[in-house]
Amino acid sequence: MLIRKTLLMLGGAALLAAAGGAAAAPPQDQSTPKGFNYEIKDGKRVPKGGNRVTNADGSWREEVRQGNCVTIKEMSAAGEYKETRQCGN
Repeated sequence: MLIRKTLLMLGGAALLAAAGGAAAAPPQDQSTPKGFNYEIKDGKRVPKGGNRVTNADGSWREEVRQGNCVTIKEMSAAGEYKETRQCGN
């Protein structure tokens, strides 16, 4: 019985030491690879902004450029989604 209590206390101490060491680790520098459509902020994926226009009625329009192609994504206030792609020569 004494051996079990000793092992349990040692295991708990090891668990607390491991958790404390992980909390003291410096934050990693996470950068988003080039070409991805999101950024990493506070360890979470956040969509890149700047090319989406949201209207007062809840509809929005977004343009995504990939090379010489442009993908236009639109959502109406009624919830209808439309996506078109135009590529230049």
